[in-house]
Amino acid sequence: MSGIDDVHGTSIAVGVILFHSFEESNMNHSFSFDFTSRVAIVTGGGSGIGKEVAARLVKGGARVVIGGRDEAKLREAAAQIDASGANVRIHAGDIALPATATALVDLATEAFGGVDILINNAGIFRPKAFLDVTETEYDGFLDTILKGKFFMAQAAAKAMLKRGGGAIVQTGSLWALQAIGATPSAAYSAANAGVHALTRNLAIELASSNIRINTVAPGVVETPVYRTFMTEEEVSRTLPGFNAFHPLGRNGQPADVAEAMLFLASPHASWITGTVLPVDGGVMAGRHA
Repeated sequence: MSGIDDVHGTSIAVGVILFHSFEESNMNHSFSFDFTSRVAIVTGGGSGIGKEVAARLVKGGARVVIGGRDEAKLREAAAQIDASGANVRIHAGDIALPATATALVDLATEAFGGVDILINNAGIFRPKAFLDVTETEYDGFLDTILKGKFFMAQAAAKAMLKRGGGAIVQTGSLWALQAIGATPSAAYSAANAGVHALTRNLAIELASSNIRINTVAPGVVETPVYRTFMTEEEVSRTLPGFNAFHPLGRNGQPADVAEAMLFLASPHASWITGTVLPVDGGVMAGRHA
């Protein structure tokens, strides 16, 4: 082997070693973000993506207020997130009511001194054919998903002004980017399309105040939301069928979305605002066939 071949062979070997080292590291350790001294509000923080984000924020040094409808579920989640109770507070309420947003901000301010980060995550999901959706159901999607996020962002932004800026990260949806025939969701999709539009508008309005806002648009993520309209047996039978829907070959997990949200909330994304980021296993890139 020539000298050039030796170098080339060595480069390949080193590359293979580094690749395997990276893969092993990636499997055994999650990337951690430093949120020391930051105060965050997480709506929909009692389970699923919200709970996962809240846990990782606390692990990164933040103090967190989690919100949701079910106080018992919030208490259980808080105990799991921080057994000491020092870094987590809870508030139960309907996010569709602007008073709930105000109460979450007031609690974060009283307990921890202000608000730096908002994970605007609360939502609902229930596929239903367009011709069967009632006015009450339609209002429920808009009230929880769009109105709730609108007034939660407004309350948090007012508090962030006092801290010199902040970051808002919202949960939107792949369904607002692409219609999925297997899960008819016209009202849900329309509400989340509003969330995506809200993201772009607030990015422009709040940029001069050093407040960034971005949104993630998840694909099928295995969270407890599916158990709100299916039995445990139906969930076990149905969800695996969506693995192949994603080009990467599997459904998402809460951690997949949480890591993207943490990045957008962190200083690493300090020059990113107004973005709707698909976190969808490659669905928006295209289909295999």
